[in-house]
Amino acid sequence: MAPTHLRGGLNMMFQLATTLGIFTANMINFGTEKLRPWGWRLSLGLAAAPAILMTIGGILLPETPNSLIERGFQEKGKKVLEKIRGTSDVHAELEDIIDASELANSIEHPFRNILEKRNRPQLVMAIFMPTFQILTGINSILFYAPVLFQTIGFGGNASLYSSALTGAVLASSTFISIATVDKWGRRALLISGGIQMVVCQVIVAIILGLKFGSDKELSKSYSILVVVVICLFVTAFGWSWGPLGWTVPSEIFPLEIRSAGQSITVAVNLFFTFIIGQSFLSLLCTFKFGIFLFFASWITIMTIFVYFFLPETKGVPIEEMIFLWKKHWFWKRLVL
Repeated sequence: MAPTHLRGGLNMMFQLATTLGIFTANMINFGTEKLRPWGWRLSLGLAAAPAILMTIGGILLPETPNSLIERGFQEKGKKVLEKIRGTSDVHAELEDIIDASELANSIEHPFRNILEKRNRPQLVMAIFMPTFQILTGINSILFYAPVLFQTIGFGGNASLYSSALTGAVLASSTFISIATVDKWGRRALLISGGIQMVVCQVIVAIILGLKFGSDKELSKSYSILVVVVICLFVTAFGWSWGPLGWTVPSEIFPLEIRSAGQSITVAVNLFFTFIIGQSFLSLLCTFKFGIFLFFASWITIMTIFVYFFLPETKGVPIEEMIFLWKKHWFWKRLVL
């Protein structure tokens, strides 16, 4: 529903809501942890509040013009389009949506269609973008921040404070991407964010490798430095791969395979979230400070991938996204 020139920033409101939700959950858990022995029940029960809000919101939410037109309600779709654009002059955009809907309705098997050679660039992005997003290591830091900070010498309360701090940093850094994504573009944020994350991971690995071990503890100054660098890492993720890991896949699919593409993106993201979530503590015990170099190497790979294989999607209408792939030096041989 977003207009093309604001699509990136509005799309990132999704990531902002997610990070605010994570921070709110952290603070609720921090508060209810003191209410023993029944605090965990309150924490768990409060999850019903957003569920109720989502249910009510779902009832009040209007259908999108694309969905209405694709299902044959062309006049309703036109009225909704006029309402969200604030003008009756929507003929050109309406025609694009109608053309895309007719093509989408001609496709009987979107999951089979997405496997065709001409859709290979979108399929690759649907798999690699969410995979790379998780392999930045962000979930490991968010899930296990208290364990991580306690391991390097912080007390129990300090660990909880530090994890709450990283949640707040992640939420606030999303505002940077909302303000800049439609000015600077997707590639600039992904590449610069990747470079900053690599530098931060390497710095933490060097500090822990040289100053921390079974026979020595981190000094207070080095402990504070580690927290600061991790916050800088979280900041870089919050304005680059965090929101753009969702934004880019959401805007590259033509209408006929959009549902299949988005399903693959979410499934891959949740799969790798599960894998990293289950394996991180074992990896931490095995690699020790090397776990940060492990994630740094993946971030290096994904930054190079973006530089060579992801075209800039800023300001391009979704219905015209196919022309980007046809002009790209690598993908044009598949989509022509």
